[in-house]
Amino acid sequence: MKVTLINYTPNPDKTVAAAARLCYSPLGAEKLLENLTHGEVEKLLEKLLEMGHLSPVEHISFTFAIEGISRVLSHQLVRHRIGVSYSQKSQRYVKENQFDYIIPPSIKKNKEGERIFLHQMAQIQKAYDELLKFVPAEDARYVLPNATETKIVVTYNARSLFHFFELRCCRRAQWEIRQLAELMLEEVRKVAPLIFKKAGPTCITQGICFEGNMSCGRISNIQSRS
Repeated sequence: MKVTLINYTPNPDKTVAAAARLCYSPLGAEKLLENLTHGEVEKLLEKLLEMGHLSPVEHISFTFAIEGISRVLSHQLVRHRIGVSYSQKSQRYVKENQFDYIIPPSIKKNKEGERIFLHQMAQIQKAYDELLKFVPAEDARYVLPNATETKIVVTYNARSLFHFFELRCCRRAQWEIRQLAELMLEEVRKVAPLIFKKAGPTCITQGICFEGNMSCGRISNIQSRS
């Protein structure tokens, strides 16, 4: 899996701080960024996030190029719709000759499981290639598995990212999308460290777990240390 932050709002921390400053100041737009020091930015953002006043973070966005993920993951990913845009590799126009696929770790570490999996992928490739002789690629693709590798470009505003990280950095999230969320969080922290300083699962950011009886148990460890 490869995650690359290919574009983002310039000066994201300062942009959000300026938006927040407007909410509590009579200053006009031309004065918003004037004399806004790093310390003031940090103080404003800390207060903003502590209050849960998240509308100002919607003013910044981040675009990621994502490769080496399965269609299983992309189907989960597109369930996040508010403040998000997607562009995905098309199986209609891009033929899957010698298609790549994602092998789950639980299958890869089991020799017999891996043998069954690889055999099935080879059979599917053969069936797909045969179908291409008789039908267009847009119909031959129906035989392809969820494991098929795909590529996608996604753009999130920061508020949508907070929600995404809350859900998908959780240990209860499926392993592949959790790995993606963790890599995306690493990327945005490089360019907006103050905004995303406390982003992540709610057990870490709020000391609350919403999984009930299905909790992974991490919240108990966190509470015992506090």
